[in-house]
Amino acid sequence: MIPKVYKFPIALSLIALPCLAQRRTGQPLEHLPPQIEILTHFGERADISPDNKRVAFMDKSFGDAFVIDLKTGIIRCLTCNVPGAAFLRVMHLSSGDYILIGPKSFSDIHTSRSRDNQLWFLSKKPGSKPQALDQKMSEGAAISKTALKISYAVTAAQDSTLAPATSRLFIANMKFENGRARLADKKMVYESRTKACTIEAQDFYDDNRKMTFTCYEPKGLASVMSIDLDSGKVENMSKAPGTYNECEGIYPDGLYTNVEADRQVEQLGGKHGSGNIDIWKLRLDGTGKDFKRLTRFNDYEGFKASNPVVSTDGRFMAFQVAHPQDEAGVGYGILLYRFR
Repeated sequence: MIPKVYKFPIALSLIALPCLAQRRTGQPLEHLPPQIEILTHFGERADISPDNKRVAFMDKSFGDAFVIDLKTGIIRCLTCNVPGAAFLRVMHLSSGDYILIGPKSFSDIHTSRSRDNQLWFLSKKPGSKPQALDQKMSEGAAISKTALKISYAVTAAQDSTLAPATSRLFIANMKFENGRARLADKKMVYESRTKACTIEAQDFYDDNRKMTFTCYEPKGLASVMSIDLDSGKVENMSKAPGTYNECEGIYPDGLYTNVEADRQVEQLGGKHGSGNIDIWKLRLDGTGKDFKRLTRFNDYEGFKASNPVVSTDGRFMAFQVAHPQDEAGVGYGILLYRFR
């Protein structure tokens, strides 16, 4: 198949009450600040190549993977040669090859996203087809930008031998033998045995000696966690109980991470959780106090910004416009945020 090419009101009271701002009507894409530009008008779950020249993304959930050249604006489909492709994520390896995440085929949203979710390798060579890595996993993966190293979580949904509340965090290396890719040196680095923390891998940092992961908590909440892979020490970096904080996108200095957070709900109103989120920047100093808001899409009724990733030179991030009512990960276009 020939790849398609695209160019692209305050109430007063005698009792002191918190003042809530009102969400705006309209389209946030029509009121973008100068540092944000639209990259595509479709797509979700962006991932920036290690050389910062391309952005890979999904056209939709349970769909095809694409990549756009940031210089030319040319978009190539990576998986249009796979009949019935039903992938959820595409990510770059340090080699320039790709990791795909998703089921072998689509059955239903819940089963395909949880029980049947697995890892695939896709060569950067045009026309290549995905190779199953024979590893089921939960949600997304952490992939090193400097080494052929990957981290993923496994829950009882993928491994029936685990107790229902258990989730485990693994690291592994990518190996290539006789033209085939495989996962080697698998090692469990953390285990949660309660629903107080269901794990999702996020990002390696500090020369792959540490990584961030998200603890999903009861009532739709979440915390940003960090683990030292040498000592095994785990620390809560967001320290914001009762709120939603999902880390997404590490900065190259390893001092900050982006966070999908609902902190603006305190001023704007609405329900805490993954619906009302925007992108915040958090310093990984363990205090949970240094939060800076980067996007204001949730200031508009019916919108949020999500799934940010940061370039390896720290000059820009890619993220998506999304709607609070949709399933997590669903997006309607990729945007670039240029850091000043």
